[in-house]
Amino acid sequence: QVQLVESGGGVVQPGGSLTLSCAVSGFPFSNQAMSWVRQAPGEALDWISGITGNGRIFYDSSVKGRFTISRDNANEKLYLQMDKLKPKDTAVYYCVKAWGPYGLRGQGTQVTVSS
Repeated sequence: QVQLVESGGGVVQPGGSLTLSCAVSGFPFSNQAMSWVRQAPGEALDWISGITGNGRIFYDSSVKGRFTISRDNANEKLYLQMDKLKPKDTAVYYCVKAWGPYGLRGQGTQVTVSS
């Protein structure tokens, strides 16, 4: 059974940092391209970052230079280090089993950036 479980969200002040994690199981992880997407209330799903099995990386311009995607193939985990957070980063964040926004995803983790 394929599972993706996100964690690490929370409330943080503008300029702060959070690290999101996604634990996966049920499929071969090391060669699987993975992505992070987010969805703010009333907004469309937004593909913000992706990483392939061989390390090719994508960042949307809205997060480039502030967010860092990484993966631990041995422990089957995907990460998103988020620095210099802004109020507009407030959203539910999902990890996705795909290169791109459309694929199986977890339940999400809420990130709220507010003073």
